[in-house]
Amino acid sequence: MSCDPILLIGGAGIVGRQTARFLRTAHPDVPLLIGGRDRSKAERAAAEIGNAEAVTIDLATADLGLAGRPIGAIAIFFTDTTTAALRVAQRRRVPYISISPALHEVGPEVAAYMQRPTAAPVVLGTEWLVGATTIPTLEFAKSFRRVDTVRLGAVLGERDATGPAGFDDLERQTQTVPAIQARRDGIWVWRHDDDLKAELQTVNGTTLTAMALSPHDVVALATETSASNVEFNLAIRKDADHAHGEPMSTEILIELRGIDHTDQPLTTRHAVIHPEGQMPLTGLGVALVLERLLGFDDKPATPAGLYFPYQLLDSQRYFDQFERAGGIIKELEPTFMK
Repeated sequence: MSCDPILLIGGAGIVGRQTARFLRTAHPDVPLLIGGRDRSKAERAAAEIGNAEAVTIDLATADLGLAGRPIGAIAIFFTDTTTAALRVAQRRRVPYISISPALHEVGPEVAAYMQRPTAAPVVLGTEWLVGATTIPTLEFAKSFRRVDTVRLGAVLGERDATGPAGFDDLERQTQTVPAIQARRDGIWVWRHDDDLKAELQTVNGTTLTAMALSPHDVVALATETSASNVEFNLAIRKDADHAHGEPMSTEILIELRGIDHTDQPLTTRHAVIHPEGQMPLTGLGVALVLERLLGFDDKPATPAGLYFPYQLLDSQRYFDQFERAGGIIKELEPTFMK
């Protein structure tokens, strides 16, 4: 396969390396550029991945410090407050995906897309674990004629591996935002004060205190399913609360309520699990989106447009790769925790 290299900005970080490994396994000949401010760290990651080169990225320069070298696509793994990487992708007419800006932070990216809507495909990738929530939820929703409620919960181990950028994102999205968006009774509302608090029941039955969060899954699934009630909550599980001593494992809890195809009330609850934490599934999602954007799946490359990841990913291919990556889906008894 002959193509220009894929630039992974922040590619030496945990999610970036996961993405690079998935791409390298599926597409050994695709060259990668591991971009970052720390050249030595990028060089170590490039050597580990193979068929990869380290490059120093400077978001303050018009060309990111790349001196015009060819690029096939850009993925960025932290919040670029300059939108420099997106503007470079548009000028070069190559696909772009970011996975960090929260729902209330996407204005600059949306504005950049609107200014040049035919320049390149732009993916707003901050779905929880980049497809690991939306793709299964839409699959479970097929059992319903009408979905009324979508309640999503995520559980992270307190030592779940993430880098400084990931900690910054989580702190910014959970502690510095005074209100979180949700949909209730068909109306978009802002959760604030005590309404930011919730509870989640984990797979092993432990009840954890949770906080409101609003990744792109909330607006995407509300729009896709027409559910009147959609919300997302996040809980951090302390090591002592984990029944099997596996603090790295992550869970996504998906509970749906509505009417089935025989017009009877139906409630379902599932868990999406990875024993190694959030990063393998996030890296998988980014890799599969890049694969689809560039047409590496033997289909035409994605045309210019503004997308969520779930709109691009083929569900069957996602589930196949999800299982190979060690992901697990369990059916649970419904609870509808507060």
